[in-house]
Amino acid sequence: MKDVKVLGPGCKRCVTTAEMVQAEADRLGVPVTIEKVTDYAAIAGYGIVSTPAIVVDGKVVHAGGLPKADDIAHWLA
Repeated sequence: MKDVKVLGPGCKRCVTTAEMVQAEADRLGVPVTIEKVTDYAAIAGYGIVSTPAIVVDGKVVHAGGLPKADDIAHWLA
């Protein structure tokens, strides 16, 4: 089970990012839990200045803009 956090204020890009992660996890058959983190202090705690950002199993793997599906697949593998 992969623990994924999508960091951002809840904007459209953040919602789309969470949907992309879920779709890729479903395609790969990888079980995930996705948590949306919107608290600015919590986001800053990860050292993030540009959102949306993705944290997989406690490691920041992406920040700023929409990720590519290939990258998501790599992070979830």
